[in-house]
Amino acid sequence: MSEVLKVVDVTQRFGGLVALAGIHLYIKPGEIVGIIGPNGAGKTTLFNVITGIYHPTEGKVYLEGADITSYKTHQIAKAGFARTFQNIRLFGKLSVMDNVIAGMHTCRKTNLLDAILHTKRRRREGREAQEKAESLLKLMDLWEDRHSLASALPYGHQRRLEIARALATEPKLLLLDEPAAGMNEQETLELREMVLQLKKMGLTILLIEHDMKFVMNICERIYVLNHGELIAQGTPKQVSQDQAVIEAYLGEEE
Repeated sequence: MSEVLKVVDVTQRFGGLVALAGIHLYIKPGEIVGIIGPNGAGKTTLFNVITGIYHPTEGKVYLEGADITSYKTHQIAKAGFARTFQNIRLFGKLSVMDNVIAGMHTCRKTNLLDAILHTKRRRREGREAQEKAESLLKLMDLWEDRHSLASALPYGHQRRLEIARALATEPKLLLLDEPAAGMNEQETLELREMVLQLKKMGLTILLIEHDMKFVMNICERIYVLNHGELIAQGTPKQVSQDQAVIEAYLGEEE
């Protein structure tokens, strides 16, 4: 089975700082794969390379075999990557429903003229967007909040709304940056069940997360970064028993 995402020998330098050093990574269709590591390990930098915010100094990024290394962010989004951020980036003054509809901009086929003339095609696309948003809000258990302002939602609901908006792009790969950050135990458990439901629906997911219980209970494979280098990879059990990983998180015993 071919990879949805393949990162080959990616290095990212910022002046004299090497943020990533020769990273190799892949994810196959339907997998949930995690990236873990201490603060400053290079996890978000890797996400930024994958999603086109940074272009790597060296190496390549492939989506379903196609080289997307030089793509801009909007091209990568259109190609099939959707991302959430560690710091929530919702449209706070828009309703929950409108936030999800706004996420569909990469899928729209109508143009400015359609909008001005309010054409039949534009009206049809609007109905389809509404139906799709309704489905996603029900999936993420946000239907009762559909008319609320995004800024008025509880923190855990805002996290779920950001995922719903990302799903609105119909991604081939969903990248979640610290999805459980700031959540209490119950919210984290609910998020875990929702992510597993997305996997059952066939979605491929790559996530960064500090909550080790969450990662170990949801990911099939895990990559571990430290100081920009890949120090371990494997199943949750393999990674949790790797001495380099234990030292990176806990320090060596004296």
